[in-house]
Amino acid sequence: MKPTQLSLSMRLRDDATFANYYPGANAGTLGYVEHACETENQWLDSVLYLWGSAGVGRSHLLQAACLRVEERGGRALYLPLAELAHHGPQLLDNVEFCDLVCLDDIQAVLGQPHWEEALFHAFNRLRDAGKQLLIAAHAPPRELSIKLPDLQSRLSIALVFQLHELSDDDKLRALQLRASRRGLRLSDEVGRFILARSVRSTTVLFDTLEQLDHASLQAQRKLTIPFLKEALGW
Repeated sequence: MKPTQLSLSMRLRDDATFANYYPGANAGTLGYVEHACETENQWLDSVLYLWGSAGVGRSHLLQAACLRVEERGGRALYLPLAELAHHGPQLLDNVEFCDLVCLDDIQAVLGQPHWEEALFHAFNRLRDAGKQLLIAAHAPPRELSIKLPDLQSRLSIALVFQLHELSDDDKLRALQLRASRRGLRLSDEVGRFILARSVRSTTVLFDTLEQLDHASLQAQRKLTIPFLKEALGW
């Protein structure tokens, strides 16, 4: 019998969609993840594993995958383990009743025997149920601090994709994509002005754009360099 309540899942961000992700050098990975969400049992007996430094879009792609599965009527579970680890490994109870399970920042719970054993058994239950598993971490599987050999063995069969940081030109295009989806026009000149004066982390850049969106809406002004200086104190 299916459980009446599945494990705790974090609310998905509305803007974490495939359409809102500018891939740059990660186009192949984006295409694979997106295609895998379209077809039942697409991943066969494998685990999909994404890794890369902060700000490359690991969490974005995991949440986008969950949103896509939910859009087609499936059940998805997103667990950012760095935020939820204090709830304990019981978070993984009944995950096999989901069509897709996304484990973000898996490195946050590795090295802890009770977590590693729970992960190993959860992987097995998902595999036996023919369900999809998507994992993200800051490093490739071979560089993770895993103590349980059986868990290491499970991760060794994963399909591994590295997510690369965007170039400055790609960050400009990513900003313009985000802006256009908010109904804003961000010229190359204004975009490069932001890049020249902001921390170039995509997280910071997108937060800056959100701030500008609110300021522009309130002031009923377009995104120009004089307006940016006024709105951001630059």
